[in-house]
Amino acid sequence: MAQVRLTHISKDFDKQRVLKNINIDIKDGEFMVFVGPSGCGKTTLLRIIAGLERPTIGSVAIGAEDVTRTPPARRGVAMVFQSYALYPHMTVFENIAFGLRLAKMSKEDINRAVHETSGMLQIEHLLERKPAALSGGQRQRVAIGRSIVRAPQVFLFDEPLSNLDAALRVQMRVELINLHRRLSATMVYVTHDQVEAMTLANRIAVLNQGRLEQLGSPLDLYHNPRNIFVAGFIGSPKMNFLNVRVTAVDENGVTVSLPGDLPLKIPVLSDNVETGSELKLGVRPEHVGLGDGVNGPADAMMKAHAAIVEHLGGEILVHAQLADQSSLVLTSAGYNEIVQSDKLDIGVRASLCHLFGADGTALSRISERAVLA
Repeated sequence: MAQVRLTHISKDFDKQRVLKNINIDIKDGEFMVFVGPSGCGKTTLLRIIAGLERPTIGSVAIGAEDVTRTPPARRGVAMVFQSYALYPHMTVFENIAFGLRLAKMSKEDINRAVHETSGMLQIEHLLERKPAALSGGQRQRVAIGRSIVRAPQVFLFDEPLSNLDAALRVQMRVELINLHRRLSATMVYVTHDQVEAMTLANRIAVLNQGRLEQLGSPLDLYHNPRNIFVAGFIGSPKMNFLNVRVTAVDENGVTVSLPGDLPLKIPVLSDNVETGSELKLGVRPEHVGLGDGVNGPADAMMKAHAAIVEHLGGEILVHAQLADQSSLVLTSAGYNEIVQSDKLDIGVRASLCHLFGADGTALSRISERAVLA
């Protein structure tokens, strides 16, 4: 296996720049996920690693070798596509063995490699079937098997689970996690689904409009988003954002006025924050509580009423309308018997809130002062 280094990658299509100075070092054996909305450039970046696209600016290295101009077949990578890309006239065995036959391996070595790979993926009983006789999940395993059997340096996955139903996607996520542990392989995975990104990745690269917004572990992105885009993209349900006005600033934080003119002091660095300025307060649905705060007493209690209640069994999602007619989503235990129009007291803890400036950048927490110094 090998590390992958993307240095100053930019890509133009018809004079339009779709990737803008991307720098990412993917560690040997790491599971890296590229995530972002449709059109953000994540698949183009994956194709540049594969050699299917050439960067307009920048370089790609796999291991110690610069492969920017190396043909795909000589890069030591294997790619699993969204569409499976299986040969319909071939059996499962023949599909998995196809690349090995092109490499002129012996029949004995091909037979051994295909059976080892199919056993690992639990599809050994399907080797004589053709793709038309397989389920979506089985076809995806075959596509993955065709990549594994080649023993590549790097595995590339382009939204491989998007064609599967919800239950099968969960199952396949678990299988991919176990596969990565068994192979200790370098894997790069593209998805628009942040749940997939959070569950699969060692690190996540969040892309937006061709730019790398933030790179970090799933929990780092969840707890310390760099800007309002990352904060809103990572987490399900997404983070709530409220318009707030700064009423006071000191060395211990920034005090803002919540809907209903409630003061709340957020422990963030107050550099360049002025009294009277408008900011956005972010708080996750799981970080607000009914009647009190989360993991401790509330620092502020907002009045609201339930506009919509979604019952999901183990939990409920409450879409609450606040005093200024803004909305906020919160999660609560499924046994809470809340119905539409119920009056609510919503508890907020300052330590679980985020503040974002006019440019969308997150204000650093007071606890980060030592790190930033």
